[in-house]
Formats: sequence, structure tokens, C-alpha cells
Amino acid sequence: MLKRASLARALSLDPELLFLDEPTAGLDPESAGEVDDLVRKLRDQFGLTIVMITHDLDLLWQVADRVAVLADGKVQGVGSMLELSVSDNPAIQKFFAGPRGRGAQKQGAQKQQAGGIA
Repeated sequence: MLKRASLARALSLDPELLFLDEPTAGLDPESAGEVDDLVRKLRDQFGLTIVMITHDLDLLWQVADRVAVLADGKVQGVGSMLELSVSDNPAIQKFFAGPRGRGAQKQGAQKQQAGGIA
């Protein structure tokens, strides 16, 4: 509830750009899914550009148009989640190759096929 209130407070200023830092941190999976949906709706409804810092792969597959992967203090790659998921950069592959990365990618692809992603 606190995260939604914080978003509402930020949106009351009618921004064009919204910064989110780990918006799903500390949330249970159901609540995190609700935040995913809310972020996507806000982006689409208000035409917001959202800059987000997150380790939540599910959220990235659901919402992100472009992603920058940071490792070793540098940007290792920039692109869509699909583009980055097939990158041959070892630092990027570590992000996608684990069980969480593969699960998030599969779930994101399923929602995309079902029309759940704009």
C-alpha cells in the first residue's frame, strides 16, 4: 500500500519522467505482480517515460522497452530484454542464464503471446 501511495504522490505533480528504485522490493509475488500491472498502466495511460533500477527480472520482461545491464561498474549492454537475453557478453549472460532468469523469460514470453504486454 505504501508503494502505491508513493506512486500516487509522485504522479500528482504530473511528471513526464518517473524514477523508480526497486519498486517490487520486499513484496510477495502477488503484490509484485500488481505493481507490474500498475507500472505498465501508468506508462501507457500517462505516456510516462519510466527509468527504473531493479533486479526483478519478471518486472523487466513485463514492462521494459529498453534495458541497460550494469556490471563491473560499466554498462555492459543496452537493448530490449529479448536482445539482451541472446547477448554473448558473459556479464549479461550471468543475468539471464540462471533459473530465475530463464523462468522470468518464459513467463514474459507467455504473457507477450497472450497480448498481456503492450
